[in-house]
Amino acid sequence: MPAEADEQGLGGIAPATRKRLHALGIRRWEDLLLHLPLRYEDETRLSDFAQVHPGDSVHLEVQVLGHEIGYRPRRMLRVLASCDGQPLSLRFLNFYPSQLAQFEPGRLLRVSGELRLGFNGPELVHPRYRVAQAGDPLAGALTPIYPTTAGLAQPMLRKLAQQALAKAGAIRDTLPAGLRQALGLADLAATLHTLHEPPAGASVASLEDRSHPAWQRLKFDELLAQQLSMHQHRSERRQQVAPVLAGSGALVAQLRAALPFALTAAQDRALHEIGQDLAQPHPMQRLLQGDVGSGKTIVAALACAQAIDHERQAVLMAPTAILAEQHFQKIAAALAPLGVRCAWVTGSQKKREREAALDALATGEAQLAIGTHALLEDPVRFARLGLVVIDEQHRFGVEQRLALRRKSEQAGTGQPHQLMMSATPIPRTLSMSYFADLDVSVIDELPPGRTPIRTKLVDESRRHEIIERVRAQCALGEQAYWVCPLVEESEALDLQTAIDAQAELQLALPELEVGLVHGRLPAADKAAVMQAFAAGRIQLLVATTVIEVGVDVPNATMMVIEHAERMGLAQLHQLRGRVGRGGLQGWCILLFQRPLSQLARQRLKVIYELTDGFAIAREDLRLRGPGEFLGARQSGAPMLRFADLDEDIALLEAARDWAGRLLAEDPAAAAGHLERWLGARADYLKA
Repeated sequence: MPAEADEQGLGGIAPATRKRLHALGIRRWEDLLLHLPLRYEDETRLSDFAQVHPGDSVHLEVQVLGHEIGYRPRRMLRVLASCDGQPLSLRFLNFYPSQLAQFEPGRLLRVSGELRLGFNGPELVHPRYRVAQAGDPLAGALTPIYPTTAGLAQPMLRKLAQQALAKAGAIRDTLPAGLRQALGLADLAATLHTLHEPPAGASVASLEDRSHPAWQRLKFDELLAQQLSMHQHRSERRQQVAPVLAGSGALVAQLRAALPFALTAAQDRALHEIGQDLAQPHPMQRLLQGDVGSGKTIVAALACAQAIDHERQAVLMAPTAILAEQHFQKIAAALAPLGVRCAWVTGSQKKREREAALDALATGEAQLAIGTHALLEDPVRFARLGLVVIDEQHRFGVEQRLALRRKSEQAGTGQPHQLMMSATPIPRTLSMSYFADLDVSVIDELPPGRTPIRTKLVDESRRHEIIERVRAQCALGEQAYWVCPLVEESEALDLQTAIDAQAELQLALPELEVGLVHGRLPAADKAAVMQAFAAGRIQLLVATTVIEVGVDVPNATMMVIEHAERMGLAQLHQLRGRVGRGGLQGWCILLFQRPLSQLARQRLKVIYELTDGFAIAREDLRLRGPGEFLGARQSGAPMLRFADLDEDIALLEAARDWAGRLLAEDPAAAAGHLERWLGARADYLKA
């Protein structure tokens, strides 16, 4: 926003103060109204000193008896006071000499803080205080405590909020009266007055836990803005032109016939939904989600075949070279006999091989491109791109996902259809909010023959027992992974590294071939190790979390994860899904180190008790919030500042219903609401 607009927006405020307000995302008086208190202090009544206990928050009127400065164990000011005839100390660890004049004997003070029991009896440490006169009236409203920044004191913020409230009556309520009446919501001006200056007697608890009706109004406003934004994205997409790829052709039929297995009902359903989207003249924007091992890749391959059937190119991009190479080996092996040329594009390719792949894509000779982020680079051109598939979509930023679309625009072939895949199931509330602009297909069943993986929690002190368990498992002809979080020693984290673990395990298990793979390994070396493991020449593979997604070795039946307490639920579930993929019983051993934090204890309990990825995702959302699921998408979707998806599901559902009605019946109101919440609050909402 230009400086002139800033000055108009916060006219009359000193430049230094305005700069500090900008740091809080406040650029207009209207923004000040939405800069709401974190908590409140009740100075509308005096506490009964005879009835309070240590730990209580109190507001007292005291008379100063004297003061003293101590120097042991550190410099400190102690003010001796009396409250209702009982002794009370006020202790200040930091003070200025000029303050001493305020503590003359006989002076009255109003003080607020948490009552403690000190060496000299009841005391308040660093209380908030002001000099008072006998008979001074009490505050008529609760005292708000605002989020702030350095150099911006609470009294200044309160003063500015009062000035903003004086203008609140002139602010138009963007919710139509009929909507407010239907949902029982207060008007905006009354809501803001309640939140900035709650009347005496208002429930502090309901204000601070945001269950108060005034908070419900603002939460609904925020959720409605998000839903309107998602509706707008979907509407804009439907105005764009994409190739019509209606109906599957010979290639799809040949690929299905060549599969050594039948698709599950869930895979068939997802493929049908994708096929319907591809037949539309506007771009598909579909999220294909399914648990680890549910068979998303073959659905994506069949979607690519449908695009190729209509003489369009397809591209499949994966976040890691290991996953991209596995896709290439599987899909190219299935399509090459059917006359489809697949191009492999990655950053570690030799120059001649890379140039040949790029030429084949630019001329249209190659119908399918598979690779990593290297597909986004400028030299990559497509002749007639029709479908973009992005695996593990949360690993890519918004700009990265848009880059492939732009390549199609440059070629003048319209917008390509886009299919995003995720093995991290999206909980319903996230799907309704942050992913509401997408169509979602769910593969909610595993292929037949998959045995549930058994999970064990084992203390690090029993490490030797696990090594023996690995020896026994590999003696049966099976294989195992041993996952470590780091590659080299870190002074910050006392973790066993992959390099040390590989040396230790090779020494303890001399009869086994113990391999090592990690993110810093050159791509060629990494590929060689993975090929040796897949071929069975390596029985135990020590790895970092680079093998989290995509690695598929059917003979691997054991996954040992070190320092499992430091990993997130989604990552643990992904790693666990790497074993038990060949019909044999799979085992996941989670080695943990004490002491465990409360969050780590909760995560380990969830991963031990649950195997359903959707149930785990719901727990992950409850424990850590939406950020972990959104990943890089958050840079392109409005983040919620007030609403809580776990607590406010009823408000979210109402906002979803009313968003469509508003856009149809009162588009001017919808536009005004979007401008207020996403225009003025972009700094907070990450729009």
